[in-house]
Amino acid sequence: MTTPITDNTAAESPALVERILRPFQQFVATESAGGLLLIVSATLGLAWANSPYGDSYFALWDWHFTIGPDGFALTKPLSDWINDGLMVLFFLLVGLEIKREVFVGELSSIRHAALPIAAALGGMIVPAAIYAAVNAGGAGARGWGIPMATDIAFALGVLSILGNRIPGGLRLFLAALAIVDDIGAVLVIALFYAGQVSVSAIGLAGAVFIVLLLCNRAGVRHPGIYAGFGLLLWLAVLKSGVHPTIAGVLLAVAVPARTRIDEDTFALQAESALFEFQQASTPDARSVMSNPGQQEALHDLERAIEGVQSPLLRLEHNLNRTVAFGIVPLFAFANAGVRFSPETLSNLSWRVLLGVVLGLVVGKVTGIFLAARLAVRYRMAALPDQVTWRSVFGVGWLGGIGFTMSIFIATLAFGNGRQLDSAKLGILAGSVVAACVGTTMLRKLPRPAG
Repeated sequence: MTTPITDNTAAESPALVERILRPFQQFVATESAGGLLLIVSATLGLAWANSPYGDSYFALWDWHFTIGPDGFALTKPLSDWINDGLMVLFFLLVGLEIKREVFVGELSSIRHAALPIAAALGGMIVPAAIYAAVNAGGAGARGWGIPMATDIAFALGVLSILGNRIPGGLRLFLAALAIVDDIGAVLVIALFYAGQVSVSAIGLAGAVFIVLLLCNRAGVRHPGIYAGFGLLLWLAVLKSGVHPTIAGVLLAVAVPARTRIDEDTFALQAESALFEFQQASTPDARSVMSNPGQQEALHDLERAIEGVQSPLLRLEHNLNRTVAFGIVPLFAFANAGVRFSPETLSNLSWRVLLGVVLGLVVGKVTGIFLAARLAVRYRMAALPDQVTWRSVFGVGWLGGIGFTMSIFIATLAFGNGRQLDSAKLGILAGSVVAACVGTTMLRKLPRPAG
């Protein structure tokens, strides 16, 4: 008779460490590869916009098409379907990452969260202040939020190039900093870049959001329920005057983060299911498909796996590659195109361009580094293991890579025209300088011990 294997003490510690590290390792690997694809997509968009076929590039994104039946149809240009529609999934993923970090990640305790929170606040306030000072009283003053954002895909992509020269604590610091930065960007978009507000639409959005929270409270876990109400929430926010991508963040708040069973219960149920699977094996059964006992054991195992998985983590895992390798590169391809023609250059708003560049190149590193130093000096935070002030200064430069979220805020601030083109050029120039300087500084770091 076959008995379940219960003595797994020797493998317990490595398995636990692997389970803890694997989500972050997969996250970094996906974001790094996505960052490289982001660079390629932006380069292709710039190349097409400045090629002899540049008119077709701009005509493509201005192409209008309709989705939905008569009476409920939405007609928008392709660029709006990307920026107002697909990017909702990007913000949903951002919201899920934020929620995960608050529950179990670097932001789950004051001790661990204090340093990245302080650094992120400094890295938002100083760039915004520099931009506002350069553009005070001018037509570009509305773009103060543009240099506040850090692009986590680009930043982690740069770190991946440096390999094991970068200590794990520094990677975690940058990831947590960028996530806090995303929280700030989401709040800025919701509070300061809303259009004309419709009270009835906001009321409908609030009602749908409450229903989603009640579903969470009632233990509803089926993704179809959240997808259906999420679509209704997006439509309500779209009509409210608040940017529709905020619906993605609200939906993330409502997605359940808890599991139905704990690890010990799962281990017992899984062990029992595997034991039953072995017991149901018969010499005459050619495959699992012809063995009802094994099929039932597999169903039991599936139920145990579903019970121990958080809907939040499962949805985050499913969205990660779609967003990193599809939606964000498409956004970059559609929004990075700026013509470098004499006419465009002569019409640039140099105050906007200078404000963005100085905000990203000077403001980010200054704000991140000084805020971190002050937090540690006054004992509100502590440096992670093997992290030095030199490495924090290098990461502060990487914080100036503000591509995706910065371009997104620029489109909200300026719509189309010379200010938007100026902001895009400033974002591209500032991000390239920040990436190059940050990479050079971090490459000179000594390899971490051990």
